[in-house]
Amino acid sequence: MTPLGGARSSFVEHLAAVAPEALPGALTGGDGARDLPHGTTIVAVAFEGGVLLAGDRRATMGNLIAQRDITKTFVTDDLTAVGIAGTAGIAKQIVKLFTVELEHYEKIESMPLTFEGKANRLGGMVRSNFGAALQGLAAVPLLVGFDEIEARGRIVSYDVTGDWHDETGFHSIGSGSAWAKSSIKKRFRPDLDVDGALDVAAEALFDAADDDTATGGPDVLRKLYPTAIAITADGAVEIGEEDVAAATDRVIAHRTAGEELP
Repeated sequence: MTPLGGARSSFVEHLAAVAPEALPGALTGGDGARDLPHGTTIVAVAFEGGVLLAGDRRATMGNLIAQRDITKTFVTDDLTAVGIAGTAGIAKQIVKLFTVELEHYEKIESMPLTFEGKANRLGGMVRSNFGAALQGLAAVPLLVGFDEIEARGRIVSYDVTGDWHDETGFHSIGSGSAWAKSSIKKRFRPDLDVDGALDVAAEALFDAADDDTATGGPDVLRKLYPTAIAITADGAVEIGEEDVAAATDRVIAHRTAGEELP
């Protein structure tokens, strides 16, 4: 269907027709893939009435720290956000295309995509990068959002083929994901509020950084803390640096005192 005199409702399809070289799959990997910046770790925690997404700030390039203050969590429309892991440049390109895709669809069709539709569209973009992923340039997103039809927060994970799965309660991607999920599992409760979810996410990233060299822990000297986004029926909101820093400082204080967070 091409409404409005031939305009495509999919921006990605339009781009494939007029400028295919701009799509993520047009890039290729090779031996130099290891020398590109890679980003980890991302966590998502559901809370009562919504979902929270958070990510550390480190990007690595082999055994080097490529960037200490990278942003890996992005608001993509009023009710969704995406966290990225893997080859940073490609992952960011996919997120930018996804953001434009959602806006373009709403303008052409005069209505937003459903959450299921958004998950499918992002899956198609991940799938378009499959050839590059086989050459070492994998980029995997974590999609979170508020589903207006089901009236709840949702977390969706992907593999490099673009296949997606609903996650229940919480999830994590990236090299530190095993430690992050183990940390969340101990403290997750379905009745968490947004502040409680932020504390759980901050502790999970702290634990991941403790065991995974590619995950950046809180950098108090440089005042670098994780980024976080909370999404409810009222919309997606980036959580202020002061609130994220306070949650991280609570983790540090309790660990220093040898106590568990409440």
